[in-house]
Amino acid sequence: MSKKTKAYFAATMYALIIGFSFMFVKLSLVEASPLDTLAHRFSIAFVISTAIIMFKKIQLNVTMKDAWRILPLALVYPSLFFTFQTFGLAYASSSEAGIILATVPIFTLILASIYLKERTLPLQKASVLLSVSGVIFIFVMSGADTGSQSVTGIVLMLLSALTGAFNTVLARKLVQHYSFFTITYIMTFFGFIFFNIVAIGNHMITNTMHQFIEPFSSGTFIIAIVYLGALSSLGTSFFSNYALSQIEASKMSVFNNFATLITIIAGVFFLNETIQSYHIFGTIIIVLGVLGSNYNVKQKSDGT
Repeated sequence: MSKKTKAYFAATMYALIIGFSFMFVKLSLVEASPLDTLAHRFSIAFVISTAIIMFKKIQLNVTMKDAWRILPLALVYPSLFFTFQTFGLAYASSSEAGIILATVPIFTLILASIYLKERTLPLQKASVLLSVSGVIFIFVMSGADTGSQSVTGIVLMLLSALTGAFNTVLARKLVQHYSFFTITYIMTFFGFIFFNIVAIGNHMITNTMHQFIEPFSSGTFIIAIVYLGALSSLGTSFFSNYALSQIEASKMSVFNNFATLITIIAGVFFLNETIQSYHIFGTIIIVLGVLGSNYNVKQKSDGT
């Protein structure tokens, strides 16, 4: 299997995990607050990544200078990205969030052209917009209330989309200098420290530390939080960083829209939701956009 093929596989796995993660987030939030959920999922991710280092005897060889270079990425993702997303969803509907997050490829395309000097063909730009329009079409046809007055939620979700794009662009540059596992571990460690300090600090102030541990009495919560920690937090960072070590940031960002399709499929099979004709039409639009974006990038790299 070539490196490019592995990169596409990693990008696809990233989309699959993200797509199913929404179902597990809903399950976890029944038992725990958003901050506690974030703290627990990154605690699990950190423990697993540390265990991998110990058992595999991986040498990170990271100096303080290296850590400072990776710190901006860790600040953007997971800290800012998940914070904006979690609190944005407290004010905006999930449909609004889906529409706004569909702008990530657009932000990425703009930032990659400025920060990474990635050159894209007009047809590639059109393909990205086509893929995004497919996501927006699905949510609008599903009855999205685009006229909501929840300005706070919309602003926070836009900031989440922007930080998601920054993550893709920053990671694309850093993976040229550091191994994707090194970057993933530092990002996971930072998320572990950040969210636990915030969550535990909040419980100490309100004298509710018992609520921080109580969710683990639920078997459903344990399953959900292990999925979110092992796969959604650690796994997605691993797959996305590996993919970005081989393919362009603008190309990788389009795979985010595949997560929407997976979410719909998960709803059909696990939540007994029905699939409509507009789901199929939107799926075709998104797939065409992804294929068109990849084709044009390959064509450019071949010098044609």
